[in-house]
Amino acid sequence: MNKWYRRTVLSFAVLVVIIAVYAVVYHFGMLYLEGESKTFLQSLEAVVQTFTTTGFGEDAPWQTDFMNILVIAMNLTGVALVFLALPVLIFPMFEEAFSTTVPTSVEEDLADHVVVCADKPRAEVLIDELESWDVDHVFVESDREVATARYENGYDVIHGDPTAVSALENANLADARAIVADVADDVDTSIVLTAQEVSEDVQVVSIVEDPDQKRYHELAGADVVLSPRPILGESLASKVTTSARTYIDDAVAIDGDLQVAELPISAGSPLEGTTIAESDIREETGVNVIGAWFRGDFESPPSPETTIDRGTVLLVTGRSEQLADLRDRTRAPMRRFDGGRVLIAGYGQVGQRVATLLDEQGIPYTTVDSADGDGVDVVGDVTDPETLESAGIDDARTVVLAIPDDTAAEFATLVVRDLSPETEVIARVEQAESIQKMYRAGADYVLALETITGRMIASTVLENEDVISFDTQVEVIRTEAPEIVGHTLQEAEVRPKTGCTVVAVERDGRVQTDLGSDFRIQPGDELIVVGTDEGINRFTETFR
Repeated sequence: MNKWYRRTVLSFAVLVVIIAVYAVVYHFGMLYLEGESKTFLQSLEAVVQTFTTTGFGEDAPWQTDFMNILVIAMNLTGVALVFLALPVLIFPMFEEAFSTTVPTSVEEDLADHVVVCADKPRAEVLIDELESWDVDHVFVESDREVATARYENGYDVIHGDPTAVSALENANLADARAIVADVADDVDTSIVLTAQEVSEDVQVVSIVEDPDQKRYHELAGADVVLSPRPILGESLASKVTTSARTYIDDAVAIDGDLQVAELPISAGSPLEGTTIAESDIREETGVNVIGAWFRGDFESPPSPETTIDRGTVLLVTGRSEQLADLRDRTRAPMRRFDGGRVLIAGYGQVGQRVATLLDEQGIPYTTVDSADGDGVDVVGDVTDPETLESAGIDDARTVVLAIPDDTAAEFATLVVRDLSPETEVIARVEQAESIQKMYRAGADYVLALETITGRMIASTVLENEDVISFDTQVEVIRTEAPEIVGHTLQEAEVRPKTGCTVVAVERDGRVQTDLGSDFRIQPGDELIVVGTDEGINRFTETFR
């Protein structure tokens, strides 16, 4: 029984009681005050005529004040009930009749799909990944409004409780390749248990917010338990500038010594203020610049006339020693020799992982969090200038913003920039759409949790190693491209069509990295492609 039906039944019952009470009072009023004997049915008819404004019949006019007041009250009550019925009953009835009806089951022949039980925006990153690889999916959503919104936005969704056997059966879970549970840690374990009841063969992937809860998801029967927050912390820690590292440990290895890396430009870098052409990066280091973020906007390839400034992040390929040489050029001279103290703003799971890795490298740091606890040096709001000043923002070389609120992170970036313009800001955000705003606020490097999570889940349910990188702003994949077999890279127009770059090709077990525009793709070649998530999705949809 839905809400509108219950409301209708209750309203009708109240209406019957009101009419009955008026009919009784009217009946005895006519008998004792007006001196007219009427049957109760006639009195009831008079009340109904009054409520429906169809007339009063032969009873008018009335001689006594009481009866006139009673009739006035009946008129006002009838009008009031009509106006109340419109928004409470009539409008919802039409809205229900014309609203979108979300299906409660999928087509019977749907198979080899992914059942997604998730209520977070990062689920859409996963869906984009699956669609680019031509993998069917279906959302199972318990909230009708959320299900309707997703359905109207073009997603495949059914309305049902993912912790109920019937809902997962309606999603054809028995014929699916995988089910993904990403609601809340306790709800996810219930979904895992329910999935085991429906099918013991389907792959069950569960996402944990708290890594300490991983064991319970495994006990529930999850085949794969993913915890993206520690990986996010590791990526942020790897971006902290320090002289203790003579190599770039966050680069993506392609083959042998060839790597892909993201290098943020720090304030005071020798490259700051130069154009791509003037920087002579290729000539002086041997590194290829295949793309760059300028205040959050990605260009591939970047225009030679584009100016490199603070906030620019270069996407480059090269050998490890070449990348190390370029990394030195991206930093201010003083940072090459003095890593300085790091300020970790936010001491949750991500912040704690950053601290652990900095401890391992012997890098000093100060932690700030809104709640007191073990490992927290300063308690306070990281958006409050006084809190940052008490934490030593003036002496900090780098601030790692590890707070889970994107709006607060944007504001904190502005505060840090105002208090200490030369301090490097490395930040995490929840949603990818917040990245550009963070760069505009003044961040030097930003990474989104939903991006990492979507890639990890997609790589798991695809059951291959096509996705090479998780914790970078770019995605690196290894894939065949049947649509361009027999064509050269120039003829295929990979960059103009997708914004991606083919950095290597594996042919007959050997990786070739010296790819000119006349390099021709042959059957069986596996391409190693670098690009943004959107670019990689376009590549797989266009050429795969």
